[in-house]
Amino acid sequence: MNMMNTLIGLLIPFAGTTLGAAMVFLLKDQISPRIQKLLLGFASGVMMAASVWSLLIPSIDIAERQEMTAWLPAAGGFLCGMAFLLLLDSIIPHLHVNSDEDEGLQSKLKRSTKLVLAVTLHNIPEGMAVGVVLAGAMAGDTGISLAGAMALSIGIAIQNFPEGAIISMPLKSDGNGKGKSFLYGTLSGVVEPVAGILTILLIDLLLPILPFLLAFAAGAMIYVVVEELIPESQDGHHSNIATIGVAAGFTLMMILDVALG
Repeated sequence: MNMMNTLIGLLIPFAGTTLGAAMVFLLKDQISPRIQKLLLGFASGVMMAASVWSLLIPSIDIAERQEMTAWLPAAGGFLCGMAFLLLLDSIIPHLHVNSDEDEGLQSKLKRSTKLVLAVTLHNIPEGMAVGVVLAGAMAGDTGISLAGAMALSIGIAIQNFPEGAIISMPLKSDGNGKGKSFLYGTLSGVVEPVAGILTILLIDLLLPILPFLLAFAAGAMIYVVVEELIPESQDGHHSNIATIGVAAGFTLMMILDVALG
């Protein structure tokens, strides 16, 4: 796996966020609540499927190949990933779309900044996941293929598209200019390639614990789904629309991973 393929794999999810944020230039009004629910459900489905097929199953397979107790790094990594995001969620000041209640430590940050931090918090585990899987593919003897790594990148990019729009459109509605709203929406995705690059740079140190790291990323992603995406998608009326989105996102990511992996 050459460096160009690695770079492409890292940038594909960021491109999804950027394209989604660019909707601020194309759409006049804020995204309707029904569409938001559909998109949040879709993102949840993608992340759940990616956690299973791209992260947990490879974690178990690699552990078996390394003659470990197969379930141990998967279970331990998953729980540690959940705990890590719980810690970040408790510390980082952030604000979710359609909510006036701050989360994390108290701060005097602007509303727009806290909205961006909420999405950035979502993107940390996604960046970790892409970086770990790409690192595994680079190692060459882990059973993780380039196609499988790219499938994860594409799946994350697809669900990043609505996230970029969901952050930039409310910022515009709050009185920010289109350019500033687009910039904030784009910046919320920067953490993904950064997390991926750091993981790859540390590949030599991390390879022995790759099964744990794959499961860690899965736990972090599932935390975001259960703690934030699904509750937001089920709030209020028309929650069945979000459920349809979950089914569509889960199925699409499963097909991508099985067909390309």
